[in-house]
Amino acid sequence: MNEAETRAELIDPKLKACGWGVVEGSKVLREYNITAGKIQTGGGRGKREIADYMLVYKGIKLAVVEAKSAALEVGEGVMQAKKYAEKLKLQTTYSSNGEAIYQICMKTGEEGLVTDFFKP
Repeated sequence: MNEAETRAELIDPKLKACGWGVVEGSKVLREYNITAGKIQTGGGRGKREIADYMLVYKGIKLAVVEAKSAALEVGEGVMQAKKYAEKLKLQTTYSSNGEAIYQICMKTGEEGLVTDFFKP
């Protein structure tokens, strides 16, 4: 199962089951643009950074979710998730391969496997 299939078949339903996009005031933004890519010499742009999901409640950005293919280990997206959370100054971030969810608290440094995403 590739990353797009993992997102559609495994991660999207888990987010919905936790209330994201269902509970009033909650949104799941997909392909969230973190950086547009710096303009470089010659007018070209550098590499864009895009989070797979941004969880928003009542207009407040709460967490990013970095998705990886179900064929990969859940830890494959941890460094990327941390980098995005740091840039966006978010307290919580996740990495998920659809089979497992790894949560990181950027404030306390606590991290580990959880059974669900937090609820809005």
